[in-house]
Amino acid sequence: MSAYLYAATRTPFGRFGGALAGVRPDDLAATAITGLLARTPGLEPAAVDEVVWGNANGAGEENRNVGRMAALLAGLPAGVPGTTVNRLCGSSLDAAITGSRAIETGDADIVLVGGVESMTRAPWVLPKPDRGFPAGDAAAVSTTLGWRLVNPRMPKEWTIPLGECNELLQQRYGVSRERQDAFAARSHRLAHQAWESGFYDDLVTPVETGAAVAGGGLTGGGARAGGALTRDEGIRPASTVEVLAGLKPSFRPDGTITAGNASPLSDGASAVLLGGEGAATAIGGDPLARIAGRGVTALDPRDFGYAPVEAAARALRRAGVGWDRVGAVELNEAFAVQSLVCVDAWLGEGLRDPELVNQKGGAIALGHPLGASGGRVLGTLAAVLRERRERYGVAAVCVGVGQGLAVVLENLDAGA
Repeated sequence: MSAYLYAATRTPFGRFGGALAGVRPDDLAATAITGLLARTPGLEPAAVDEVVWGNANGAGEENRNVGRMAALLAGLPAGVPGTTVNRLCGSSLDAAITGSRAIETGDADIVLVGGVESMTRAPWVLPKPDRGFPAGDAAAVSTTLGWRLVNPRMPKEWTIPLGECNELLQQRYGVSRERQDAFAARSHRLAHQAWESGFYDDLVTPVETGAAVAGGGLTGGGARAGGALTRDEGIRPASTVEVLAGLKPSFRPDGTITAGNASPLSDGASAVLLGGEGAATAIGGDPLARIAGRGVTALDPRDFGYAPVEAAARALRRAGVGWDRVGAVELNEAFAVQSLVCVDAWLGEGLRDPELVNQKGGAIALGHPLGASGGRVLGTLAAVLRERRERYGVAAVCVGVGQGLAVVLENLDAGA
């Protein structure tokens, strides 16, 4: 039995402290679910066997199983169970992997998967003291991104900041600052072109924000109308290589990684509807793509940015497909440098053209709300494959602490 992708949507991705700052993560998740159900009006919500949801933080308003909460807030019947998975940046792609396995084993017919993150609303936390009323001060720790409350037994070289990990990757593979800035400028240019051409119109569900704020300016994104965010806020079509070259390094005085060639802190949610072949009648439409292969891998935590290379290789082997047959790749752009080393490796393994990667822009421009990005790359990949009439595509995500995930999709309308 195979698992299929029937529909996908996401919210616009908001900037840190931007238009979505006032929207709770469970409400963002519910918005994505209602947007997905609106795209499949023939589906009775009670026919959904399970909700599997991704989230990387889980320390704030999304605590207590945000997948279950979002399903209830979206109006799904109380009898539809929901769970939340956490594989950091790969959480929603992990949710899709989990959901597809449930379908292939016959444990479910229809699974609603996705993920959410509000990095703006991620709380500060205090460690619980070992005893009551300690005399000293206690420091609040931000849960927005990166390590916190680290176990002292963990080797220090494994808990260095994500940016420093990627500076080490840059040193190893010799990826210049100029290449990174060019890749970032391309991400903004292609994302802007995709929005202007209408590509994202059917993939994105607006989010009510409660206040109308004028967008535009340098960003060119973040369009808002009637109190709703309708476009990604982080896209800057004016971001050229020359503009990006003027930014200071973020992690080392002589480093190459800047705020311009790394993904920003973001808010947003994504949702994907999976089902078996026989679910088409209940859903009221034909599937868009087949889940042809999955790959999960792990390596040294410092090398997490390189992990998609092996994850994609495993997914392709399980799909029985070589890189020469891949017509589209959606790689989550955590950093330009890690994206480039992955693309370089794939070119060495047979990917025929680097321009097949992130043809509609990537996370550097669109944003990277950690728990939502896997669902975004999967939904975008299905749409790109259909637009280009390519048969096979790869969606891949690097994951902090040294992991990578990948899924191969087969476009059912591409022919032989």
